[in-house]
Amino acid sequence: MKYQRFVLMLVGVFLLSLPTVADAHIIGGNGFASGIGHPFLGLDHLLATVAVGIISVRIGGRAIWKIPAVFIGFMSVGAVIAIAGMRMPVTEMGIALSVIILGIAIALSKKIPMGWAIACVALFAIFHGHAHGEEFPVIASPFLYGIGFIASTFVLHVTGIGIALGARKSVRAMTLVKYAGVGMSVVGMLFLLK
Repeated sequence: MKYQRFVLMLVGVFLLSLPTVADAHIIGGNGFASGIGHPFLGLDHLLATVAVGIISVRIGGRAIWKIPAVFIGFMSVGAVIAIAGMRMPVTEMGIALSVIILGIAIALSKKIPMGWAIACVALFAIFHGHAHGEEFPVIASPFLYGIGFIASTFVLHVTGIGIALGARKSVRAMTLVKYAGVGMSVVGMLFLLK
C-alpha cells in the first residue's frame, strides 16, 4: 500500500509538469500567484528542485536542510543578478545541465560528498534564479513574485525529501527513484537539444 502511494505521488508530480514543457520561461502575471506557479509549471525547474530534495536525503544529516537552503539562497542571488541587468547567455544550457547532472546523481545512487553537492547545487541554482529574475520586469509585483517562487521552490524541495524518505522503506521504490533519475537526465538532454 505504501509503495502504491509513493508511485502515485511520483506520477502526480510528473503529470503536473506536462502541460507547459515547451514554454517553461514564458510567463506573465501580476505577482505572487505567478511566482508560486512558475516552478511547478516549468518542467526543468520542477525536476531540478525535486532532485535537490532527493539528493539531500541521500547525503543525510544536516544536508537534508542545508542543500535545499543553499539552492534557495543562490537561486535568489541568480535572480538579483538578472534584475541588475547582468545577462548570462548560457542560462538555459546551465538549467538543462543541472537537470542532467542531478538526474545522473539520483540514478547512480551514490552518496555525494556534501561539499561537492553544495558547490554544484549553488551553481545550478544561480542559473535557475537567473531565469526567474529575467521575468521580473514583466511582473506587476516583482517582490510578491519572488516570494511566490521561493515558497514553491521550498515546497518542491520538501516533495523531493518526502519522496526520498518514502523510498528508503522499499527496494522497489528505491529502484523506481533510480529510474526516475535516468528519465530526468534524458529530459535534460532534450532541453539541450531544443
